[in-house]
Order: sequence, then C-alpha cells, then structure tokens
Amino acid sequence: MRATTNSSSSRNTSSGTAGSTDGRTTGRTTGRGLRGGAWRNWAGTVTARPARTLAPASAQELAEAVARAAADGLKVKAVGSGHSFTAAAATDGLLVQPQRLTGVLGRDRAAGTVTVAAGTTLRQLNRALSARGLSLTNMGDIMEQTVSGAISTGTHGTGRASASLAAQVRGLELVTADGSVLTCGPEENAEIFAAARLGLGALGVITAVTFAVEPEFLLTAREEPMPLDAVREDFEALVEENEHFEFYWFPHTTSCITKRNNRAAGPPAPLGRAAGWVQDELLSNGVFRAACALGRTVPATVPGIAALAGRALSARTYTDVPYKVFTSPRRVRFVEMEYALPRQAAMEALSELEAMIERMRLRVSFPVEVRTAPADDVPLSTAQGRETAYLAVHMYRGTPYRAYFSAAERIMTAHGGRPHWGKLHTRDAGHLAALYPRFKEFTAVRDRLDPDRVFGNDYLRRVLGE
Repeated sequence: MRATTNSSSSRNTSSGTAGSTDGRTTGRTTGRGLRGGAWRNWAGTVTARPARTLAPASAQELAEAVARAAADGLKVKAVGSGHSFTAAAATDGLLVQPQRLTGVLGRDRAAGTVTVAAGTTLRQLNRALSARGLSLTNMGDIMEQTVSGAISTGTHGTGRASASLAAQVRGLELVTADGSVLTCGPEENAEIFAAARLGLGALGVITAVTFAVEPEFLLTAREEPMPLDAVREDFEALVEENEHFEFYWFPHTTSCITKRNNRAAGPPAPLGRAAGWVQDELLSNGVFRAACALGRTVPATVPGIAALAGRALSARTYTDVPYKVFTSPRRVRFVEMEYALPRQAAMEALSELEAMIERMRLRVSFPVEVRTAPADDVPLSTAQGRETAYLAVHMYRGTPYRAYFSAAERIMTAHGGRPHWGKLHTRDAGHLAALYPRFKEFTAVRDRLDPDRVFGNDYLRRVLGE
C-alpha cells in the first residue's frame, strides 16, 4: 500500500490555520450541525458529542490527526451536511468536518473528469461544473450534501441507464487508519477504489473525489398528475420510454405526480421566477409544511389534506440545465426510509404498501417516492448487479413513524429489498450479507485497511459486523 501526497493532499482550500486537536474544536469554526459541543443531523434523529472536532485544511493535516486519535484510542468519523437519517457518522471520538476542504482541484479534459475536495457540496459542484460548461450525467434531488457524504451513503437519482453518484466516481483520495493518504482508482489501489466508492465511512476519510463529467446538456422536464392505477399499469413502459422517470403517490388518494426528464436540443425554456416560486416554494414547501403540521396535530385531517395536495400541483413543462431540473428545494423536515427492490417487484410492493396503510388506519401526510436505477458494479450499491426500483416512505418530523416504517420494511424485505444506507432501517450484517453478493469482498478490504476499527461506530457494527 503506497502513501501519497499529491496536489490535493497538501492544498489549503480555505484561509485560516488549524488549532490543536487536544480536546477541543479546531479550525476556524465548529461547522455545520455542531452546537454547544453536540453534533446533530438535519432530521434531528441523531446526536453525538465528540471528544474532539477537526476542520482540516489539507489531507496531510487530517492524516496526522487521524494517526494521533488512533494512538489515543479514539474513534474517527467524518460528517458532511448531516443529511443521513442514520447514525453512520456519529462518534464520541474525533469528528471530522470537511467545510475547509472545498473547491475544484483539477480537470482532466482527455479523461473527461473533474476532481473536487470532499467537503464541496453538490450545489457548489454543480454550479462550478456549469460555469465550465460541464455536468454530471445524473444526480439526486437535493444539493445540500457534501460530495463525500453523498457517495459514501449511496445517494442516487432516477435513471433508465444512468446510475448513482458513486457509480460516476473515477478516483478517490483517502486517509486511512494508519495515517496514510492513498490515491485510488481503477488502476491504482483498484480493490480499495472499488469498495470505497460507497464505503459508509468504514474504510477511511475521503478527502477528494474525481467524477466523470460530460459537456453540459439540456433536459426537458414534464411534470403532470396521473392516476395511480395508470402509473402502475404502465410503469415499465414509462421507465423504458424516458431517460429519467419518477413519481410521487399521495397515500389515501388515487393520485400521483409524475416527472419525465429527457435530453433536449433546446432552446432553454426555464421556469419563470414567479411560477417556480409558487410551485416549489409556496406550495411544495410553505403550504405543505403547514399542512403537515396540521396533520401531525390533528391526524384525522390527513386524508383530506392528501387529496388537496394531489390536486394542487398542476402540469408543467420546462427545459433547463441538468442540476436545475434534477434538484429542487426540500425545506420541510422529515424522516425517511427507502428500500431498493428488484425493479419487477416494485409495483406489487407498492400495492401492498397501499393496502397496509388503509388496513392499519395509518395517517400518512408525505407522498411515497418511486425512482429507478440500472444495475451497477459498486460492491455495496443498492443497485449492485440488478435493475432496481426505489420505494421511499417519509413522515413529517415529530410525527410517530415507527409503526408505518416497520410495516413498510416487512413488505420491502419480503421482496428482497436492500435498505438505503443513509436512511432509517433495522437490518443487520447477517441479513445484509445475504443480499449483497460482494459483501465479503467489502468487509475483507475493511479488515485490511482498518483492523482496529478506528472508523467504527455502533451503526457500522450493526450493518457490517465486528
């Protein structure tokens, strides 16, 4: 194993000097999610009180801190923007916050790649790529995550042939438990690279990511209501006929909102500022938040609210650059569970979910989201080796959700579902090992890189084993 320090390892991507890591916060700020010594995630489902925090300005500074923490018997975890619902990043040891590791570090025109520092948010990445006339091929629907957090937990969008963010990674820089800084790619530390593209933070701390990019293109989005039965009946055709298809079903109704995204020759026809604000901010965030709050207080109002929500969003068509089509603001806080199913099982599982909600007399104010992905070769990808459909269930933050999620999870597991690594679930290593043909390949890399579990925590112990 070769330790390297390349230009991105030593580059200081922000001003200011790092302080001591001896029992207090270092760097210039306490960073995202840290208040009064406690770190909390976006949804409020996880709280951690680290003994030390670090906002490193370079991979080498981080490597020294990791080695020091390991020598002191402290666990090490890196956090991004806190958009995972699980405790994947929680630690009582050294908490690494990457907000000083940001920006574009390099571009390889011949290879069609761009390298960015790990703390760069997807918003920053997308805007930087667009300014250079470039784009990712596919992405998820929010931009608040850091690139390292997004790939490490399996963030994905929807696509007939274009896969998750992790599948678009072409290289990594990784700080390992012994303080080495490794560069990884298909031809260098290839086995580590294969696993670390979606590594759950179990193999080390990512400090830089190289993505495959392409010349920026235009997408035409067509969003429109459809009856649930029509979507179920035509689901396979809708997926095959569109580059990107997804839909949202409103429980207690027969209504869906569908979205088809396809490449277009142009010209651009973006949403008008006023129209976009009304639909994306006023209705989808402001009014929806108020409706969810009412439903939490008076559950009997939920079916009526759902019926109104299903009718409130009207059809619209627009054409814009990819990140303005794929992503949208998500300001209403919620908890979420998502399962990846074999695509052919998705509509049967959705029908079972619908029946379960009514049978249990649940009151569900958030829509169920359905997306797809092609098979990929990332060992712990939820789409590894199979055409996949994702079913995501949500509840407004503060609303009881366990009965709903537990019943939904029973349905998903009966269909061979794989839980999203960054969203709520109860599965353990024994169950997950049977779902992933390359599970042992991943854990073997982990055993080699981190035999003492410097990067371990309770969540990883549950999902990966000791």
